[in-house]
Amino acid sequence: MKIPYELTRVGVVMAPDPGDPLEAEGVLNPASGRTPDGRLHLLPRMVGRGNVSRVGLAEVVLRDGVPVGVSRRGVVLAPDEGWERGIGNAGVEDPRTTWVPTLRRHLMTYVAFGPLGPRLAMAVSADLLTWQRLGPVQFAYQPALDTDLNLFPNKDAVFFPEPVPGPGGRPCYAMLHRPMWDLGWFRPGEGVHLPAGVTDERPGIWISYVPVDEVVADLTALVRLRGHRCVALPRFPYEELKIGAGPPPLRVPEGWLLIHHGVTGYVPPGWDPAGQDVHYAAGAMLLDPADPGHVLARTAEPIFVPETEDEHRGTVPNVVFPTAIEEVDGVHYVFYGMADTKIGVARLWNRSSS
Repeated sequence: MKIPYELTRVGVVMAPDPGDPLEAEGVLNPASGRTPDGRLHLLPRMVGRGNVSRVGLAEVVLRDGVPVGVSRRGVVLAPDEGWERGIGNAGVEDPRTTWVPTLRRHLMTYVAFGPLGPRLAMAVSADLLTWQRLGPVQFAYQPALDTDLNLFPNKDAVFFPEPVPGPGGRPCYAMLHRPMWDLGWFRPGEGVHLPAGVTDERPGIWISYVPVDEVVADLTALVRLRGHRCVALPRFPYEELKIGAGPPPLRVPEGWLLIHHGVTGYVPPGWDPAGQDVHYAAGAMLLDPADPGHVLARTAEPIFVPETEDEHRGTVPNVVFPTAIEEVDGVHYVFYGMADTKIGVARLWNRSSS
């Protein structure tokens, strides 16, 4: 099966405000959503002095239906909880939000940069303005894996926008995520510990589930996931180092379209970006609607690569990092981080129907 979807860049929609210390080190990797009045907003990661990240809110400015800029609305999430702060580090990073109509909530996954490095956490909101923390994600122990996913750093988590078939066909809310097996993130020298059945230590995309009826009974069940399995590992040259999920999966006629990122180059141990020599590109996968943990097709070549000056130069050069997707007047736009410094937007289009 061929994947006919491509991205065409539109331009920069948000750059750091040089007069705001909360944006001194960049605005990047946004989530997105609409307030109850229908206005489109981004929720950018704002990196302040000392590499402390917060989640902001910025209304998207449209010109003839095309995103061209933003109007800032302030900060909606800051590292206020102890598990979002470590010794010498703190942050709520790289939010992804999914509007789930059956829950009438925006589900935000984010990376809490706390005492044990990057760990996943969740918050929910009905209006994008006020967020209720649900706390750190808790992966149920799964004996077949012969490991506990809660031991490991994790990133790039995002929910599907509607219930999907889970284990045994039970209707579930499902989350994609990316565990990382090197415990050297917070225990230098500890090394890599692979789960049973995993032979490739490079980070890949996993899926976990929580039954719909449990969430209806108790919204906090969203952080208690189970049924973990690997969806995809690096396979092609542009994914040589690692892959991770991007914006929420989009339902298309062929299945669930997942835009993901693939990384090549070198990343030193730990979480300090200094010393990195990497190249981030975007690819696409189609996931099976009957089993979203099954890949129907994926692109052997990237659909979007760094090309502009803003994508080549920044805190981490040579990065395009898609994290949000929204429809405006029948057109889907993908918002992405540019070299960990600015936010760009690209149009998603189907070349088979153009």
